[in-house]
Amino acid sequence: MVGCELKKGEEFVSVFKDLWWFFSQEKKAYGIGIVILAFVSLFTLVPPLIVGVIVDHIVLETLTGSILLMWIVVLLVVGLLTYVLRYVWRIMIFGASIRLARLLRNRLYVHFTKMSQRFYQRHRTGDLMAHATNDIRAVQMTAGQGVLTLVDSLTMGSFVIITMATTISWKLTLICLIPMPFMAYLTSYYGTLLHKRFHHAQSAFSQLNDNVQESITGVRVAKTFGQEQDEIKRFKAKSQEVVDKNVAVAKIDALFDPTISLIVGVSYFLAIVFGARFVIGGELTIGQLTSFTIYLGLLIWPMLAFGWLFNIVERGRASNDRISALLSEKQDITDHEVATNENVTGDVTVEIDHFTYPGSEKATLTDIAFKLEQGKTLGIVGKTGSGKSTLIRILQREYDLSNGVIKIGAKQVHEYRLDDLKKTFGHVPQDHFLFSATIADNVAFAKPEASMNEVIDSCKLASIHDDIIGFPEGYATIVGERGVTLSGGQKQRISIARALLPNPNILILDDSLSAVDAKTEETILDALRQNRSGKTTIITAHRLSAIKHADLILVLDQGKIVERGTHSDLMENEGWYQRMYEHQQLEELVEQGGRRNAT
Repeated sequence: MVGCELKKGEEFVSVFKDLWWFFSQEKKAYGIGIVILAFVSLFTLVPPLIVGVIVDHIVLETLTGSILLMWIVVLLVVGLLTYVLRYVWRIMIFGASIRLARLLRNRLYVHFTKMSQRFYQRHRTGDLMAHATNDIRAVQMTAGQGVLTLVDSLTMGSFVIITMATTISWKLTLICLIPMPFMAYLTSYYGTLLHKRFHHAQSAFSQLNDNVQESITGVRVAKTFGQEQDEIKRFKAKSQEVVDKNVAVAKIDALFDPTISLIVGVSYFLAIVFGARFVIGGELTIGQLTSFTIYLGLLIWPMLAFGWLFNIVERGRASNDRISALLSEKQDITDHEVATNENVTGDVTVEIDHFTYPGSEKATLTDIAFKLEQGKTLGIVGKTGSGKSTLIRILQREYDLSNGVIKIGAKQVHEYRLDDLKKTFGHVPQDHFLFSATIADNVAFAKPEASMNEVIDSCKLASIHDDIIGFPEGYATIVGERGVTLSGGQKQRISIARALLPNPNILILDDSLSAVDAKTEETILDALRQNRSGKTTIITAHRLSAIKHADLILVLDQGKIVERGTHSDLMENEGWYQRMYEHQQLEELVEQGGRRNAT
């Protein structure tokens, strides 16, 4: 039993130990705040003492106007000082806790931006949002309200008990403190239950966040298939789960105040019964008993505060544990010890024996080997799931190879600094994400210092300029969340313009022309060939017309290269490429004929 209580005590203190680095950093603010809190607690002891003195004067019939005026002035001065000091400690302690929230929020955001794709595969968006909001708020409460409650309850409780014992009656004080150990045990027990239930409530909230994010993102899909009611039912079920878990927390939370009030009531009962006997026996005056009962009332706050403190600390400990676990996750991809700071340029050489995604047993790529000279264009095609996007990820070092080599120039990719490697690539992924900002801001995201003329030139290369100037606000048009106000083709071309703006050494178009028509596709590709002389371009596509002018074309099937060569070479091979190209050409002719008949 004793060991269990010690463990609980250690758990209670652990969150303050974990946050000691911040308390040390803000020692001036916390130091001033704690000292002022102690003075406020001392000043709080004055009014009960004055009341007791006045009561004794009344009983003895010795109270005069001058004596009463003197004590009233003392009360006013103490009240004014307490008012000023309370304002100062709030600024000091709560101001520091707000800075902690800002610091943790910044650390999390920086951590998120450094993590690889594997990190985001392990963690749901809803969980990460909950960590950055609810968990940080709970830790902030611990560093603010928690510290305040701990210090204030300890100083107030200690000063009151010492004053009661030394100036009134140590025997009556001990008698009235008998119920206190029961309070300590019960609040500790409730705190343990609260920690578990709060963890479950936070988990349910994370799942609800995730559900809301998915539902809003996929609202068009839900409407297309008429699944709105099913989505509403699913949301209501998740929402009810959050309510149930938080009600479970509230049920434990609700036990704190009644329990402490009951214990305080028992203490009052003991004070009245035994205090009256001491007055009758001449050990106490009526004024002293009056002061004692007021002091006992002042103990209500420290006892209530301990219950509230357990609540705050348990929430803060659970949240701090989650944040710490998140921040402790190491980057999967980091700068190698031999990495150098230099411009990444040169031929691209790929020799992959095999590559398997972490957690998977089946190899995604096998026996991939080719060399792409600087300034040339590579086309990568194949069936869905053949490994095209995986190869692109490895080229950009989103994953490290353990069985193979990727070189750019004379060095392997891990021998370059990550920042330099990222600047080398201009990547247009399949998922064309746009920020809820202006078109100009979205394009300039890749090069914030770019002039408006550079943005316009980039948009002209991507064949989106004419569309943009047709909008009422032009380049100042707000695209909405994830580019909701734009068509799929417009989003693709703005993404291409964004990638082209920094004029990267290696441009990667990962199936980035699928939503544009054949004429627009040809216009964009012609512009790239004319304006990217000496720069390398890599294109993955399902529509083979996008890569027919490539200097080298690779056909992937089940993670292996099954065909390679130029467009002419592959058409002569009479393999998958030749059959698919002719099939797509036939489809295009049929569509053109259908459009002519319609007109």
